[in-house]
Amino acid sequence: MAMKFQFNKTELQLINKQLKQRYSALPTLKNKESALRAEVKRYKGYLKQIMVELDDEINKIANVQGVFVEYKNIVLVEKIKLKVQKIAGVKIPVLDGIDFKIADFSLFNSPSWLLSGAELVKKVALLKVKKNVEARKIEILEYARKKTTQKVNLYEKVQIPEFEEAVIKIKRFLADEENLDRASQKIVKKRKADVI
Repeated sequence: MAMKFQFNKTELQLINKQLKQRYSALPTLKNKESALRAEVKRYKGYLKQIMVELDDEINKIANVQGVFVEYKNIVLVEKIKLKVQKIAGVKIPVLDGIDFKIADFSLFNSPSWLLSGAELVKKVALLKVKKNVEARKIEILEYARKKTTQKVNLYEKVQIPEFEEAVIKIKRFLADEENLDRASQKIVKKRKADVI
């Protein structure tokens, strides 16, 4: 869609002002984009590390997993604490801790491995929550990076060239108008001189 503008000095000033704003915002947007790209890469690496750790923990308890089904309500996640952190102006969740609730059980009537098993379940639950939080961070940062990239491209490839073209057209129009004005003044002046 072509940009619409009027051919006058006021419009020229407005377009120049908008062009200047785009030029000054562009480096900031590019820095934001690269910062978001770096953070996404870092968090993807961290997520991969958590997933490897989670797989290791699940493999440790794989051969006794059937026993945990019998005692599945011993360890419950009571509360997940999240904080908000800003990265390049984007708010992301940060895991601040998890409160677990261990159900009351008799130490005499329960198997001896139950306490150590509860710790294993806590560790697996913690890793699963960390994995979900990291995945959410990546999702939020990817979306923000995508939007920032779109804005950079809009400025670089669409708006700045359109504004520059509009400035050139307006300046040419005003120069042509001024030249015509001068030429008509000379003609009027020459006619007045010829009459006298």
